[in-house]
Amino acid sequence: MASMIVQLATTEDTERFGQDLALALRKGDLVALSGDLGAGKSTLARGLIRTIAADNDYEVPSPTFTLVQSYPELRLPVSHVDLYRLSSAAEIDELGLEEALEDGVVLVEWPERGAEALPGETLRVTLASLGEGREALIEGDPSALARVQRSLAIRTFLAASGFGMAERRYLLGDASARSYETIARREQSPLVLMNSPYNPGGPVLRDGKTYMQIAHLSQSVTAFVALDKLLRARRFSVPEIYAADLDAGFLLIENLGSIGILDELGAPITERYEAAVRLLARLHQQPWPQDIDAADGYTHHIHSFDRGAMMIEVELLSDWYVPRMRGTPLAPQLKEEFVEAWDRVFSQLIDVEQSLLLRDVHSPNILWCPDREGMKRVGLIDFQDAMIGPSAYDVASLILDARVTSSPVLQDQLLAAYLDERRAADATFDEATFRKAFAIMAAQRNAKILGIFVRLDERDGKPFYLKHLPRIQTYFIGAMRHEALAPIRNWCQKAGILDPETD
Repeated sequence: MASMIVQLATTEDTERFGQDLALALRKGDLVALSGDLGAGKSTLARGLIRTIAADNDYEVPSPTFTLVQSYPELRLPVSHVDLYRLSSAAEIDELGLEEALEDGVVLVEWPERGAEALPGETLRVTLASLGEGREALIEGDPSALARVQRSLAIRTFLAASGFGMAERRYLLGDASARSYETIARREQSPLVLMNSPYNPGGPVLRDGKTYMQIAHLSQSVTAFVALDKLLRARRFSVPEIYAADLDAGFLLIENLGSIGILDELGAPITERYEAAVRLLARLHQQPWPQDIDAADGYTHHIHSFDRGAMMIEVELLSDWYVPRMRGTPLAPQLKEEFVEAWDRVFSQLIDVEQSLLLRDVHSPNILWCPDREGMKRVGLIDFQDAMIGPSAYDVASLILDARVTSSPVLQDQLLAAYLDERRAADATFDEATFRKAFAIMAAQRNAKILGIFVRLDERDGKPFYLKHLPRIQTYFIGAMRHEALAPIRNWCQKAGILDPETD
């Protein structure tokens, strides 16, 4: 087992270490807490559980007499176990620890008393007195220890940024390797920590490139920093960056709040969606450079949304979604016809307007800033994968929000608002060509998302996204009704999926 040592000078340090450890844990982790009486095991466990609960006053009673104290209601369910009074290792089978590990994590104090009856531990933390403080020896399998090291590196980054004593709380994770935390100091508004380690991109797929390289997806935080600076200079509402470690992949950024563009029931708030679509219209009126600076010695190239990127994305439909729906992989001939059909569709984009695409303009990535005015009320937080391509892409992404049901009436209203804004600025704006690009980009994006959401379930064990499939199917079918999508419509009919004539 790999190991590392952490010095804990005070009780507060032990509690903060509990925060750092909590934010490194994943479902299935068993953490053994060893040490003599008074070594700080309960202090560490309390800090850990309260971090997962996001509540400093969360009650964490000792499990000494009950053996197990369970917290199934937490974001990551926790079972806190104390084996000090265990009379026999055979009793461990009655504690249900293996079942607890299926849904959450298990913390075990006095694991030595469980002998070989405990499920295999992922991490072991041994606390020992050291002068006026403590020392924590952390051992574990390499992957688990790497998560702890990453979390402790965040604490080091925060300390260098003047936030070493701050409280860390989980904010969210997304479908990528990125995760986010809130960082709070007393009497100060919380900031956001972006944890975005360099992503090597996975296996090589074609032409010596990985999926990420073909699709031009960002592999480091340099892209976010560079685009943030560019958008701020153009007076768009994006987070201010307070501290950055571009090599490690850590950013400390402004918290734009938690007010989104949906109501309490998850339905679109028309005023906010319209403000967002008008913002896109203004963004698309401007010229954009493709090579920009992030910091001294760091530059970023904004790639073009080329045929290779478009194709590798729609192939997620043929490689993941279609086999799921058909119950069998595509025959090679049908796959060739799929690629040929999309080639014919993409060839129609030669004459369409090109602009900056933020790429993920939809409800999770738009915040409403009511204390600001005009378009600055629309806060943008996810743009590291921006490219130069058909301006209709982001408009389709917003109007056909993958996570939100948008009625045909609202879709028409939002598209009309965008077109009004464009015509007001340029009387020669070509609406017909834009509508063609809108249909193609809507079909391309929704094809990609259908594939991604099935892949997240089958490959990554994340079934949560499947609930969105019926909505995305509807959006995809609607886009295919445009004459520009005839090749894809014909292919879907031949393959027996998503037939616009019958669905």
